[in-house]
Amino acid sequence: MCVRRCLVGLTFCTCYLASYLTNEYVLSVLKFTYPTLFQGWQALIGGLLLHVSWKLGWAEINSSSRSDVFTWLPASVLFVGITYAGSRALSRLAIPMFLILHNVAEVIICGHQKGFQKEKTSPAKICSAPFLLAAAGCLSFSDSQFDPDAYFWAVIHLCCIGAYKILQKSQKPNALSDTDQQYLNYLFSVVLLAYASHSTGDLLSVLDFLFLYFYRFHGSCCASGFLGFFLTFSTVKPKSLMTPGQCAAWIFFAKGYRSLLCVFEITVI
Repeated sequence: MCVRRCLVGLTFCTCYLASYLTNEYVLSVLKFTYPTLFQGWQALIGGLLLHVSWKLGWAEINSSSRSDVFTWLPASVLFVGITYAGSRALSRLAIPMFLILHNVAEVIICGHQKGFQKEKTSPAKICSAPFLLAAAGCLSFSDSQFDPDAYFWAVIHLCCIGAYKILQKSQKPNALSDTDQQYLNYLFSVVLLAYASHSTGDLLSVLDFLFLYFYRFHGSCCASGFLGFFLTFSTVKPKSLMTPGQCAAWIFFAKGYRSLLCVFEITVI
């Protein structure tokens, strides 16, 4: 069992790092600035793979009542906001800056737990909140290439993350499993982003994209879709095999290692 937990944890860390690197390459290096198409593609691949996994018996998707599905729809809207705003921000910000702003979402969650739900919060989490806010504030003032649009979308991204996790935690214990929630997120994302790609003009504008017919663009997009699914799948599995503390430790390890890579990237540049 211990070996199995380690393998699942290492799989999660690998997918987490590879997913970020692939998305960074497509959005920042190749400059694919069509978030409705990119995120719609990832949702489509993720939804299809999750459906196939369900049919093969690798994942469990339960038949949920309509009331549970309708109750979850606001969270699905926030999920689309997370992915769309995150893509817009990541295409304009360096990874280290994006991650610092991304972590501020924990302050929103902590503040809601402490101020509204009156939950007991660990002293370490309370003490870390001011440091996260200070780091994000100092970052914006010291950024020599300050881009207001990038920070605007980053703020939308972290607000959606905070609200999504708050809604997720407020769900009834037996209403929807993590797999059910993600399946609905994928379905709603595909429908909404397909419509948005036409209304925003991305569907026609992408024809002018410089690397549209290059194999490295096609390969990166395929990799991003599959890695996004495997990251989701490997995120659900640890929850069934590990304690919440062990899951948090693996997530902390993955984020810490990604931050070290970011520091290395800055040093090389």
